[in-house]
Amino acid sequence: MDGGGQFLCRGWGVSIRLSLKKRGTIAMALHIGEEAPNFTAETTEGAVNFHEWIGNGWAILFSHPKDFTPVCTTELGYMAGLKSQFEKRNCKVIGLSIDPVTNHQKWSKDIEETQGHKVNYPIIGDHDLKVAKLYDMIHPSASGASEGRTAADNATVRSVFVVGPDKKIKLMLTYPMTTGRNFDEVLRVLDSMQLTAKHQVATPVNWKQGDDVIIVPAVSDEEAKKKYPGGWKTLKPYLRLVAQPK
Repeated sequence: MDGGGQFLCRGWGVSIRLSLKKRGTIAMALHIGEEAPNFTAETTEGAVNFHEWIGNGWAILFSHPKDFTPVCTTELGYMAGLKSQFEKRNCKVIGLSIDPVTNHQKWSKDIEETQGHKVNYPIIGDHDLKVAKLYDMIHPSASGASEGRTAADNATVRSVFVVGPDKKIKLMLTYPMTTGRNFDEVLRVLDSMQLTAKHQVATPVNWKQGDDVIIVPAVSDEEAKKKYPGGWKTLKPYLRLVAQPK
């Protein structure tokens, strides 16, 4: 135990994390495979508890540095047009922007007018930076509320998180402010993750629905014969291609 009453666990890294967490800030970086931090927040569709809102399906959380910004306006509109595609895959969509919900509601009118799609999913009002800090999207020392902060101040809040039914993070992407995100790619990756979660396969480069997949090395040839009686193509002992399972 140190002088501040903290237990010293294996090494300085863990000790520092515990100490900062006790003070109410977050110093821990997120990783794929870890549980997505839960939170309660106000949205354009009312208050949500994130884990309860996800339910038994998948979820996409995508964030924005500020309302009334040009690139994000195009992204929110495009995502609204894709919402039905995500719903077919049992995946909910929720946005976040570092501004109050009242600003989101005004911004939504601009999005519909310029992008041709009405925002049809909740947008979190993160005016106090709570969720941005919780998800390690902004420096934990950032202080104050959204008022007075510019998009440049919040530049790192341009991330995409895919969360599985087990509430664990399956994908993390972060983009620069000047580059619009490719949500068709997010949809493709979701297809891959749902397929590989169900079957012992992986997907190769540029894979899309209907393409051959890879039998993972953990599956022996004997096991593969039972799973894939029609056979497969062996390029190397560790690289075996087979038709996409249903």
